[in-house]
Amino acid sequence: MKKISSKLKNLKKHKQRIIIFVLFLILISLFPSQNVYFYTPPELIGYALPEKSVLPAPPAIPINQTKNPPPLLSAAAVLVKDITSGVVLYSKNKNERLAPASTSKIMTALVSLNHYKLDDVLTVKTVITEGKTMGLVNSERMTAENVLYATLVDSANDAAYTLADNYPGGVENFVSEMNRVAKEMGLSNTHFQNPVGFDNTNQYTTASELAQMALVGLRNPVFTKMVGTKEITVSDVNYQYFHDLKNVNELLGRIPGVSGVKTGFTEEGGEILVSEVKRNDHRVLIVILKSADRFTETQHLMNWIFDNFQWKDINSIVPEKPRVHTLQNHYLPQIHIPAASMVVLPQNHSKPYIYL
Repeated sequence: MKKISSKLKNLKKHKQRIIIFVLFLILISLFPSQNVYFYTPPELIGYALPEKSVLPAPPAIPINQTKNPPPLLSAAAVLVKDITSGVVLYSKNKNERLAPASTSKIMTALVSLNHYKLDDVLTVKTVITEGKTMGLVNSERMTAENVLYATLVDSANDAAYTLADNYPGGVENFVSEMNRVAKEMGLSNTHFQNPVGFDNTNQYTTASELAQMALVGLRNPVFTKMVGTKEITVSDVNYQYFHDLKNVNELLGRIPGVSGVKTGFTEEGGEILVSEVKRNDHRVLIVILKSADRFTETQHLMNWIFDNFQWKDINSIVPEKPRVHTLQNHYLPQIHIPAASMVVLPQNHSKPYIYL
């Protein structure tokens, strides 16, 4: 009896704790935690398009109907790309590092267009006389727009250097920005040592990445207008000095549809040409590096493209409906199902369907 009374005393002593514990157990039973066996995932909520929404049709795909091979070229690297669909029509050593020469000025222009306003006034601080120049004189003041025209149309080395020289921190910081932008664009095989395109072991790019730079530029209407300009006369802000600029691209204005983009030439880089051509509502980008005859070879590629390729709707290339096979009488024979096939078992249906 003494033991029982002692236990009763202990129960009375811990009465409050016992009540709290019991209440806790009740709460757990009312609100059980989720587990891997009985957990029901939340309903997935998607975005519903309005009933009258019309999604854009996929772009037409260029197909070589004749199967004719591309022309033989002396160029060390080539890339031909349909701009709208992104389809590569032809490539040769597209990832090989080569000297970009004056096509470096594409990135020079991209950095400048991002930093300067077109009416910003730049001052010639360093006179560059090496290579092709427009004839800028020391202390000459010119708008950024006119200096950009000289850089992209006339491929003037002194103009490209002036863009870099007026950048905060000077040429060194400008080149660092060129490399930062290249890295941001994912150009792992591109590096710049100067804004002009002078040969340097640390100045290199590839046909593939040069095409990427050009495509970024062509999304900018100012860039597009400038690279498509055949000739223009610009002046300093005081109308004291006038400069006649003529595009180095011989195909511009001579071959219908050619609308840019940039030339390049150095002893190390050879002849280089980045071209955009528009025909029959199609846009094609052609990049040629280290060629013996950039203009002729680009023209040969243009002829090959538009003589042999047809742009087709994707629905005419991919079958609209798969073939359906039904397995009769629940009999499952031993058959080989390709890895790309899909087996569908409809709910409340006794016959599986196999899509091949």
